[in-house]
Amino acid sequence: MRTRTTALAVAAGAALLAPVSLPAAAFPQESAPPRESAENKGGSAAREGSVSASALLAKVGSCKQISRGKYRTDDGTRANIPVCGKRGAVFWKADMDIDCDGRPSKACNRRTDPLFFHATAFQESNGRQLSAERLPYIVVPGASRRWNHAAHGITGGSVAAVIHQGKVLYAVVGDTGPTGLIGEASYAAAKSLGIRADPRSGGTDAGVTYLVFKGPKASPIQSHRAAVTRGDALARQFLRQN
Repeated sequence: MRTRTTALAVAAGAALLAPVSLPAAAFPQESAPPRESAENKGGSAAREGSVSASALLAKVGSCKQISRGKYRTDDGTRANIPVCGKRGAVFWKADMDIDCDGRPSKACNRRTDPLFFHATAFQESNGRQLSAERLPYIVVPGASRRWNHAAHGITGGSVAAVIHQGKVLYAVVGDTGPTGLIGEASYAAAKSLGIRADPRSGGTDAGVTYLVFKGPKASPIQSHRAAVTRGDALARQFLRQN
């Protein structure tokens, strides 16, 4: 799996935190916090929503490349992963490395992850850092000339359908990573998909599709229930449009 250097992880996080932090007003508060689902607690996920993995995968069999170049999945490997575009979404097919950054927890801290960083690029509606252990989120590459996610309507809270071995998990865009690497998601996302979530030795080398929808975001960003509701609607719209 990818080996991130500590300097790279810290530099990327420090450089991105200030300019992309979203104010609490960007995400309206719910009258009461939603009940935590099994997925948000890191449980095993069944298919979420009404759209099957096979239906989504049938629409992303070919790639219209929208990135100016391609990405590596791991340090030292060949850059061969493009970001592709479809009506209403972008997608890529890669590996999954484990992001444990954000609010410290039992599973994600400096002891469990030598590369742990205490913040994420995007924050909860109350200003707290996201919890990688509790919230399924994905990591998008940092903005660069190769590809700028924000220029394509993708930002914190955008919803992604993460597909692996016949399972669909709805996650939010929660963090940004190095500008030349792709294929990373939170501890909770990996665990929900049945992927080993250990930040030191977990993840999977291939077989993960990240389909990120443009348009309305999950609100608040920290609600997995909101991501599932929004994601299911966007997935059905994506099938109709493509």
